[in-house]
Amino acid sequence: MHEGHEGIAPVPQDAERVGRIIVDAAVAVHRALGPGLLESVYEACLAEEIRQRGLKVERQVGVPVAYGDARMDVGFRLDLLIDDLVVVEIKAIDALASIHTAQVLTYLRFSGRRLGYLINFNTTLLKNGLRRVVL
Repeated sequence: MHEGHEGIAPVPQDAERVGRIIVDAAVAVHRALGPGLLESVYEACLAEEIRQRGLKVERQVGVPVAYGDARMDVGFRLDLLIDDLVVVEIKAIDALASIHTAQVLTYLRFSGRRLGYLINFNTTLLKNGLRRVVL
């Protein structure tokens, strides 16, 4: 379940706590809905499940790219940003690939966050579609 680049400093405890809540919420959503739906459905339901657990949820958060002194909006959108700490990227695809992990790493780098989750709901067992990504 661990991917990405382990940083020198550990992930902040607050982010780890939020991460555990995200995983539990994702399992609840997957158990209720199963595989085979659109990413947008899983995103809305996961956002609601996480809100019900008392965390702040932002959907489709724009992330500008810093290039030199310029900051450009090039269309990067975080599916979910939880408690301003953890990035969640949602998929509903046949299989995760390394490009999807790279996407989360890019979002972490440009958003200044350390912890992210890549969640593919289109699996029989959610644990097979869950990746923890650390920058």
